[in-house]
Amino acid sequence: MSTGPTPIMDGAGRPAPVLTLPTLIDGVEMVGEFKNSGYREPPQLVSLPNRQLVRLPPLLFQVAKALDEHRHLAGTTDVGIALERVAAAVSREAGAQLTGEQVVYLVDRKLAPLGVTTYSDGSAPSAVKANPFLALKFKVAVIPESVSSALGGMFSWLLSPFALIPMIAALVLSEVWVFTSQSVVDALRYSIMNPVGILVAMGIGMLSVAFHEVGHAAACRYGGVRPGPMGFGIYIVWPAFYTDVTESYRLGRGGRLRTDLAGVYFNGVFVVALALLYLQTGYQPLLVALLYVNLEIVQQLLPTMRFDGYYIMSDLAGIPDLFKYIKPILRRTLLRRPPDALLLDLKRWPQVFVAFWVLVVFPVMLIQLGLIATQVPALLGLAWDKIGLLFEDAMAGGEPVAVIVSVLQALMLVLPIAGLVLITYSYGRLLLRWAVRRVRDRTAGKGRATGPLPDA
Repeated sequence: MSTGPTPIMDGAGRPAPVLTLPTLIDGVEMVGEFKNSGYREPPQLVSLPNRQLVRLPPLLFQVAKALDEHRHLAGTTDVGIALERVAAAVSREAGAQLTGEQVVYLVDRKLAPLGVTTYSDGSAPSAVKANPFLALKFKVAVIPESVSSALGGMFSWLLSPFALIPMIAALVLSEVWVFTSQSVVDALRYSIMNPVGILVAMGIGMLSVAFHEVGHAAACRYGGVRPGPMGFGIYIVWPAFYTDVTESYRLGRGGRLRTDLAGVYFNGVFVVALALLYLQTGYQPLLVALLYVNLEIVQQLLPTMRFDGYYIMSDLAGIPDLFKYIKPILRRTLLRRPPDALLLDLKRWPQVFVAFWVLVVFPVMLIQLGLIATQVPALLGLAWDKIGLLFEDAMAGGEPVAVIVSVLQALMLVLPIAGLVLITYSYGRLLLRWAVRRVRDRTAGKGRATGPLPDA
């Protein structure tokens, strides 16, 4: 006599309210194995709709993959049979026997809370918000993925050995020629005295920043993966451009390092182009722009904050986020505590590498942040004075070019202040929510303590 499918039970042994077959959240992508990682057990990566990477153990990755492969069964009335098919697929790939009940348990307790899948009752999880330390805030995508991929494809040939080697040689020659035989100081003086020269230098500087981002996209295309959208956001307090290179995690260590370095390499290509243009024209603001690009290269190679240098160190170690190891390393080295689970998950060499980064680079980063914080009052005063001068020039009917230059200079000063306001508002809101939650918890605790006593 048939009694129908066995009801699916949850982790507590109660009938689970299974209504639909769980599915991957729209926009979730299965990235795959994190190659050359610093972890003892090679993790599998999943990209969430907000492009945040989630590191999964192999079994959970196989469950998510099987659910994606059986997406066509979503909406079936016989959910029990569908879950058993998913369990069978996972069992074949993982080499461990799973049941439909266990699939439900892993989905509801592990995958759905991470934002990878829906719950087994068909409900969607709460949006997972990425808030890593010193990450880019208020990101706005400006160039879609299709356009950034096309731009990257146009320039990916610059990363081939036939172009790379002569280009690096040309960069070295250009730098030596400019800084040993040309007067950058005279070029600065000329540009300051000529408003048009300042406009040209600022415009070329912005172009070099954009070309830097094209370099990251080109490295993705050269490695065989698609770059994501390009845009801008607020980094600490300054505006910054970005290119989404999440797909580069499909590559090995060499491919990821090529993606990290491609931005400054494209800055180098830009330097060669400026040197050749200056050689033909002798136009001195080009030397000012060339100096700016060199300063940009130095900044990007700093390993302290989330510039390209930080990601180079991260990919050398095979660890996506170095910042989350600051606390474990300090507890172990300064307080002599036993290593926690985060450190024990790492191989021996990455542990040493991360410890070096924390103990040597992290203090430098704290000094940088301290200097930024101390300069904020001076920045506010300078911006106020500059805006006042701009207003005076406009009222006096100055030259249009001079007014435009003053406007741009004032804008460059106002943007960091706007970034500071946005960041302060963001963290202030988080602090307010935390305080309200604490007050509610205390109030609820007092209400329980002053209520009627239970019967003996």
